[in-house]
Amino acid sequence: MYMDPISDLLLRIKTGTKARKVDVIVNSSKLVDGILKILKDEGYILDFKTEKLPRNKKQTKVFLKYKNNVSAITNLKQISKPGLRVYSEAKKLPSVLNGLGIAIISTSNGLMTDKVARSKNIGGEVIAFIY
Repeated sequence: MYMDPISDLLLRIKTGTKARKVDVIVNSSKLVDGILKILKDEGYILDFKTEKLPRNKKQTKVFLKYKNNVSAITNLKQISKPGLRVYSEAKKLPSVLNGLGIAIISTSNGLMTDKVARSKNIGGEVIAFIY
C-alpha cells in the first residue's frame, strides 16, 4: 500500500503529541527533512536526527517540543494531497490563524513558510498548515 510521505509525517507527529511521546520515528526523504527543518526553525519541534539503516534506507527521529506538558503543535493539516494538488499565487497565499500559525509552501526556490514566500513574492503548492 502506498502511503504519502507528507501525510505519514504529519500523522505520526500528531499522534505522538497526543500520546505525549518524547520522539517519533518517520521515514526520511528530502521533502520530509525540509518540512522538519521549517518546523524546527519556527519552534514547533526541538530537533530531528536522520539515521542510516541497512539497504540504503534512512529514518528520522523527531524530538517533539512541550512546554508545561502542553505540545507546541496544536494541530497539523495537510492541504495538498496526491489526488488534489492545491496551488496559490504569491498575492493569494493563505494566512493561518491570522499569522499565528504557518503554512508550508513548496516553491521553485524550495520549501518555505507563507511569510517568507509572501516577502519574496513567490507562489507555489500549499503543503500544510501548522498551528
